Amino acid sequence: MVARVDSPFTPAELEAETDRLLRALLHVECDPRGRTWNLDTCREIAPLTLEINRLKREKNAVILTHSYVEPEIVYGVGDFKGDSYYLAQQAKNAHADIILFAGVVFMAETAKILSPQATVIVPDRGSGCSLADSITGDELRRLKSVYPDATVVCYINSTAEVKAESDVCVTSGNVYDIVANLPARRILFVPDRLMAQNLRAELKARGVDKDVISSDGTCMVHDEFTVAQIAEARAQFPGLKVVAHPECTREVAAAADFVGSTGAMMAYVKTTAAPYFLMLTECGLVGRLEVESPEKNFIGGCRLCPYMKLNSLEKIRDALLAPRPDQIVTLDEDIRLRASRCIERMFELTPAK
Repeated sequence: MVARVDSPFTPAELEAETDRLLRALLHVECDPRGRTWNLDTCREIAPLTLEINRLKREKNAVILTHSYVEPEIVYGVGDFKGDSYYLAQQAKNAHADIILFAGVVFMAETAKILSPQATVIVPDRGSGCSLADSITGDELRRLKSVYPDATVVCYINSTAEVKAESDVCVTSGNVYDIVANLPARRILFVPDRLMAQNLRAELKARGVDKDVISSDGTCMVHDEFTVAQIAEARAQFPGLKVVAHPECTREVAAAADFVGSTGAMMAYVKTTAAPYFLMLTECGLVGRLEVESPEKNFIGGCRLCPYMKLNSLEKIRDALLAPRPDQIVTLDEDIRLRASRCIERMFELTPAK
């Protein structure tokens, strides 16, 4: 291979990086751009991943990557990859001057809440979230005035302002245990209406008496899956295991074989013997599983989050080189402190695994 004339990397460095990427991405078939990861496609991105990884070292930066972003980000430049809870832990423990969050904006806000000393940047400020965008701090304050006796529980898919108005934050992995153990009977759960439905069902199954009131947000990815889709897949693929996220509808969750957080879904697939899996979640998770469990077989069904897919290697490189003001996450200190107490309460109440 011949290095580009303007490349700061040697042919040997580029070839080694191409080989590393190929080993990581070879089994990815669920690619949002329809790419086949082979020698040519890995060679194409190798200069970018080398440059980004060099910038990280020079700037003492860490890149947190959610499982839903594209595989070349997760395996090419990510330092930590996982779901919201895991990445919140990494943000809390980061000893970096810069945290770049390849995910969506509310996740970067969480990183800033937990690591205020770091410069937190996002590759694309437009990377929102239909759940986080469904309720504001003002709207939550109005709901609190209607239900003054309720303990306010916010899903982590919420803005810093909403977290600041809440008593405790939860993720899809700890929501059932945390809410079940709260002393209050009345729970005001925001912003996910569908997760609240699944929460009510799980608490009832556990014999826990709670009055769960919710706002009306939904995830634009997970609320689109249907029971008919599951039935059609089961008829076509005998022995299929259906794996769903608790942001799905109650009917879909009831029809699935397993319901859990992003991390729990990955663990279930890795430890379950089945001829096929239908993943009712964002397609990025299927890409991760194809890398980490290449022996498993996945059928169609996942959906793309347009916000997650706004992240790209080019945007990450540019943000590390010279972040624009809109890419730098800033928070009012009062909001940050109150939101921090909400998140720290989650860490305190999450059962040790």
